[in-house]
Amino acid sequence: QVQLVESGGGLVQAGGSLKLSCAASGRTFSRHAMGWFRQAPGKEREFVCAINWSGGHTYYADAVKGRFTISRDNAKNTVYLQMNTLKPEDTAVYYCAADVDVAPLRAGFGSWGQGTQVTVSS
Repeated sequence: QVQLVESGGGLVQAGGSLKLSCAASGRTFSRHAMGWFRQAPGKEREFVCAINWSGGHTYYADAVKGRFTISRDNAKNTVYLQMNTLKPEDTAVYYCAADVDVAPLRAGFGSWGQGTQVTVSS
């Protein structure tokens, strides 16, 4: 089981940028696919993006493609989410997720962090 702790959330104006981090415990981090989900008030949790174990493949929801970038540093057991050109509709609690592969991760299985709030003001 991978333990995940997110950080970097906050309040930003529309058009601004924010970078989230997710620190993972355990020696199996480099063998896990990692990803980010978000949940806005009154809505279901939705997939944002994912990255495979090596960092060689990334996947994005259409709503964030071209604005968000996921990356990972296996030496630091950390995955990042760089968010640019933020919009008010990006406001949500952002959750880090880990699983053995991208497919089950996108299905919502695996380990989750506690979430970090991102608020984008108009």
